[in-house]
Amino acid sequence: MPLRYRPEALLGWIRQAEADAGERDDRLTTVERAEVAALRKENVQLKRANEVLPTASAIFAAQLDPTRPR
Repeated sequence: MPLRYRPEALLGWIRQAEADAGERDDRLTTVERAEVAALRKENVQLKRANEVLPTASAIFAAQLDPTRPR
């Protein structure tokens, strides 16, 4: 049984190939899409780290100076 693809899917692949070849500037290249995905993932990780930092700082400060009020 032959594979059949919807025309919209094929058109999307063609447009992406054109973007990757530098023939289109209305969409991101595959490399740019991967970079954006990696940056979004890194952003989530950094936000998590920033949420933890105040609590971690308070814990370490309390251990360094046990006379400091909590």
